[in-house]
Amino acid sequence: MSRLRVAKAHGLGNDFLLVEEDLAPADPLAWTRRLCDRHRGLGADGVLLFRPAADGVRMRLINADGGEAEISANGLRCLAAFAHLRGLAPAAHVVHTGAGPRPVEVTPLAGTRARVVTDLGRPILRSDLVPVALDQVREAVLEQPLEAAGGSWSVTATSLGNPHCAVFLDRPADDALVARLGPALERHPFFPRRTNVELVTPLSRTELRVRFWERGVGPTQASGTGAASAVVAAILTGRCERSARVVCDGGALEVEWPLDGHVRQVGEVELLFEGDWLADC
Repeated sequence: MSRLRVAKAHGLGNDFLLVEEDLAPADPLAWTRRLCDRHRGLGADGVLLFRPAADGVRMRLINADGGEAEISANGLRCLAAFAHLRGLAPAAHVVHTGAGPRPVEVTPLAGTRARVVTDLGRPILRSDLVPVALDQVREAVLEQPLEAAGGSWSVTATSLGNPHCAVFLDRPADDALVARLGPALERHPFFPRRTNVELVTPLSRTELRVRFWERGVGPTQASGTGAASAVVAAILTGRCERSARVVCDGGALEVEWPLDGHVRQVGEVELLFEGDWLADC
């Protein structure tokens, strides 16, 4: 019987399975779909394949649908905490992602929880780099009208290494709107690499309520890059200050974007278990 060592962690309910890359099956894209299945597998929003680096750890993110993504801020926080708590990396180290290196600092809390500060870099705003399908390159894509899911919506497109779009609403989105608008925007022709979707309701100048539809996953309880992108979009459209609390279904994240600076995010994660996957990979 084959065995594969797997750990599970979550950031505000956005959950991941952590597997050492050298031990993973040859075709992790197909295998991930089985492992992430919440009825026939272990259940997760994605798999993080990791290996050591000189200054920290490297990760590949495979979404629940088997597609590879550039980055997940909740995922990299989970891996950062795992690496530090297991003695693989110091408290301050670098997580190397498909979108580039992201410095982190881990503070252990009670049990297997940890608080992680992440430098997510400068947001990408130029239309051809997000990317979006426009005939003329724009320095930023703000309140772009799009037809989707039987309605007209204004979207603000940004990237933190992976594409995002924010839709601002007067009241928090219900489940029906998330399920209807999320997939329609994710696969809209305006987004050639598809997109993550944030449905954002400003509660004040320093607090946003956000619900998420993640590319390749679906609805999630939280999204780290999504929360950061929501704050960036709200700042760009004059809806919030440069530091804000983002209330997700699974908890809250603190996001700061100093003028012309890097986006900084603070949030907790929890390591849940380590064990052996026994089924055929």
